[in-house]
Amino acid sequence: MAKTKTKAEQFEFKTEVKQLLDLVIHSLYSHKDIFLRELISNASDAIDRLRIESLTNADLLENKSDYKIKLIRDEKTQTLTLSDNGIGMSHDELSENLGTIAKSGTKAFLEQLQKDKQDVNLIGQFGVGFYSAFMVADSVSVITRKAGSNDAWKWTSTGEGQFTIEPADKVTRGSDIILHLKSDAQDYLKEWTLRDIVKKYSDFVEHPICMDVEKTEYPEGDDKDKKQTTKIVEETLNSQKAIWARPKNEIKDEEYKEFYKHISHDYTDPLQWIHYSAEGIIEFKALLYFPSKAPMDLYYPDSIKGVHLYVKRIFIMDDCKKLIPEYLRFVKGVVDSNDLPLNVSRELLQQDSQLDKIKKNLTNKILSTLKTTLEKDLPEYLKFYKEFGKVLKEGVHVDHENKDKIVELLLYPTSKTVGDELRTFQQVVDNMKEDQKEIYYLSAENIDVAKTSPLLELFRKKDIEVIFMTDPIDEWVINSIFEFKDKKLKAIDKGDIDLDDEATKETLKEKKKEHEGLLTFIQKQLDKEVKEVRFSSRLTDSASCLVADEHGMNKHMEQMFKAMGQAMPAQKKILELNPDHDLIGVLQARFSADPASSELKDYIELVYDQAILAEGSTLKDPIGFIKRVSELMVKAGR
Repeated sequence: MAKTKTKAEQFEFKTEVKQLLDLVIHSLYSHKDIFLRELISNASDAIDRLRIESLTNADLLENKSDYKIKLIRDEKTQTLTLSDNGIGMSHDELSENLGTIAKSGTKAFLEQLQKDKQDVNLIGQFGVGFYSAFMVADSVSVITRKAGSNDAWKWTSTGEGQFTIEPADKVTRGSDIILHLKSDAQDYLKEWTLRDIVKKYSDFVEHPICMDVEKTEYPEGDDKDKKQTTKIVEETLNSQKAIWARPKNEIKDEEYKEFYKHISHDYTDPLQWIHYSAEGIIEFKALLYFPSKAPMDLYYPDSIKGVHLYVKRIFIMDDCKKLIPEYLRFVKGVVDSNDLPLNVSRELLQQDSQLDKIKKNLTNKILSTLKTTLEKDLPEYLKFYKEFGKVLKEGVHVDHENKDKIVELLLYPTSKTVGDELRTFQQVVDNMKEDQKEIYYLSAENIDVAKTSPLLELFRKKDIEVIFMTDPIDEWVINSIFEFKDKKLKAIDKGDIDLDDEATKETLKEKKKEHEGLLTFIQKQLDKEVKEVRFSSRLTDSASCLVADEHGMNKHMEQMFKAMGQAMPAQKKILELNPDHDLIGVLQARFSADPASSELKDYIELVYDQAILAEGSTLKDPIGFIKRVSELMVKAGR
């Protein structure tokens, strides 16, 4: 039965409104701008409810007009009105829905639809968004007329604990929310303030959000006597182009590119995109992009990462770290879910298993897309890897669940690659000899240092491929990769290398015994510099090299810690000598003739300096090195 129109009635809010409104106004929302997002969300809901109910009751659409939401500014009365032509409210609904905090007509409607097994998504869930209006308004009035009814009503409150409802005149269906703005909220009467808020929070709302704006018209042609004129025109403020909600086969590449530039503020086209819709236990839509160039702030800890979170097309946040892992921070785009667990103010995500499932789903989709690109379009993947490979490597260390998938995506130069060619771990394993048990790698400052390292001599002789790791992050990442496809990883600049047959091992023992005195003498001479001096079959051409202990820190790792400002204790290396090099014969002859010879000591220092230079390090005493070389050259020339 329709409510008979009467004079104004005064009501008390049905909850502890004094405290709750104070919470809404002062604590619930961190930014005042959000009031407009909430009111637009409610208006969008009202239109959607009308659209759905009209499917079974066409009479609701009398005087049918296009659905829209309109913002009306009045600087004289200092009011901002938000008007919609949606479902509207009756007297009882006004009292029930706006008289009780957390009593949402939308929520009740949604519950009813779920009982009827209808699939519909509306924005409002908590029933508190309307009260955010009191953050900026001294008083709020709602003039509303229910669709299908001839009666209109006005709801008024200052948010102090009471509200009134009285008859009103309204020709069309829907609701007008009139905000009497506070003195410190007058900016919300400015055109550009409202434009910016709508663009940020409600740009992809399905229904047009309109506002009257003043446009200046200039005279055409050369008629200088004509003056410029102004007129008021209604303009739509939101784009309404939530292309992630459209079928992929209806979207052109240019539309995808245009949308990327819109949300990322990047002027270049994206390298690739993923348009993805998850259904089942978790439901969401995502449109994710890989930029073509790495942004300058990619490694800044406080930079905005770029994945925008929407709930039913309403913007929630632009840096949702809970949905994308840190090592995929280069990804741009949007994720839109209908039922993410927002807190009551819809500003923050709550901790929930739903979030973890979405994050896992997105991560798997991104990694699988990269894997497909690597396998089917290597040139395209190389473009991506050049820009974001270093960031992707971080995932090996932090994402244990997906570590193996990420390792499969890594690319490296090797001792067998040419030019800018890179190889995967899988390619290296596929090219291994049948009896090879380990994957070998070398950390170096750059590719040139790696290629000229004496540590490669034995591997070249035996035609064994060695991976070069030249990024500073590689040494950190490799500590998390113990093996790949049952092949253990082994650094060729640490510990022993077991590639010799029994005959070679026996020969090495004999030479060690033959030169035992010389090795002991060299050890004493370099005792402050090296941990051990030994013969090794690692070298075939060079006289000496430096290696770290099996569990020690190699030169590349030391440099990484120093670059991070961490003081590291001195790391003594092992000096390995090539027993077959002619220099060993010279040293042995000098040692046998006169162990106290200063010339022998100079030779030993030079052998050690050669090893330092060969690994790409800097000599502690370059002047002393030059002096020793000069003196020995003079002696040799006499």
